[in-house]
Amino acid sequence: MPEGTTIGEGSTGQPIMELADRCLIPVYRRQRVALARGQGCRVWDTEGRAYLDFIAGIGVLAVGHCHPRVVHALTRQAGQLWHTSNLFYTEPQARLAEWLVRRSPFDRAFFCNSGAEAVEAAIKLARRWARERGESGRFEIVTAERSFHGRTLGALSATGQRKYQEPFEPLVPGFRTVPFNDAAALAGAVGPSTAAILLEPVQGEGGVYPADPAFLRAAREIADRAGALLILDEVQTGLGRTGRLFAFEHFGIVPDAVALAKALGGGTPIGALLAREPAASVLQAGQHASTFGGNPLVAATALATLQVIEEEGLVGRADAMGRYLSGKLQSMSSRTGHVRQIRGLGLMVGVETDVPAAAVVEAALRRGLLVNAVGPTTVRMLPPLVVGPAEIDEAVDILGAAILEAAGEKG
Repeated sequence: MPEGTTIGEGSTGQPIMELADRCLIPVYRRQRVALARGQGCRVWDTEGRAYLDFIAGIGVLAVGHCHPRVVHALTRQAGQLWHTSNLFYTEPQARLAEWLVRRSPFDRAFFCNSGAEAVEAAIKLARRWARERGESGRFEIVTAERSFHGRTLGALSATGQRKYQEPFEPLVPGFRTVPFNDAAALAGAVGPSTAAILLEPVQGEGGVYPADPAFLRAAREIADRAGALLILDEVQTGLGRTGRLFAFEHFGIVPDAVALAKALGGGTPIGALLAREPAASVLQAGQHASTFGGNPLVAATALATLQVIEEEGLVGRADAMGRYLSGKLQSMSSRTGHVRQIRGLGLMVGVETDVPAAAVVEAALRRGLLVNAVGPTTVRMLPPLVVGPAEIDEAVDILGAAILEAAGEKG
């Protein structure tokens, strides 16, 4: 920071929010808070006000803000080797891949920088897998309505929400969507031209809608009958969020590949595609790549994050705290009203209200709680996996008051 500049000001003395509004391309609808630091489940703004963080960087900060072990891993690696490109081997990347494949049914990993890139890699894997089998006409990907797979053009084409797609048409060809949780529609859409079925175990950006177990089991059977891959987008659900290391473990199936990101890096930018053989090896040198993917700095941080998740029992904690959160929300709903439905799995919860979600988010922010809207009337809660009962009690009390305020009642 330049000499004489205080926290909350830019190098020219302008407030941070004014500076950002003037200099950044306006693709985000930001809450009017400039955050300065975080610890555990709380963050503080540039004025020193504390907030309980139930967004967690959109499900990224699984072990909370600034976990000491993750900070140590990051700073230690920063003093050794940051980046080499993938023209060379590095120990952090190899150790991270080993951790993931040893604790999963998958055989190989590819590292990139985001969830969208992990989905792009999955799309290319599916098309290449079909071509390697001599089926060049098998290139379509079947996805679900209300899904969200990312904002790059391929991932956007796979996304089943017109509001995201329409401004950027024409889209990449070769994608078709079916209603989520409709096994008959899925079976009807899959045929000789289908390379893969791509689904989310829980539709996060679509409003926190879990898949029916029968639907995902049917998807596995349909893919097998058609000779297609089953790929799951676990960018938001993976690595403990739902109370299992992978959400597909709730459903009694194993996909051929899974896309990961968010929780993987503990806050540093990394995505991953995990795949089973024989599909895992069809992408060969020169057919796909990422300059920054899995570089030593983010790989060391990701490995430390996964070790914390495992050694501190955060997967089981997410299951227990998810049940506790849902119970508290049900009690709050019966007291305050205005809640139509509570959906989710583990610590991934959507609260469907009869008032505008944006108004609830704003009222919660004023009371010191960070949540976000994933639909006109749906508020999403994604606390860090380290969250405890006292923090859940506080968050639910604030949310209840915020819902009443949004409804025009005394909160």
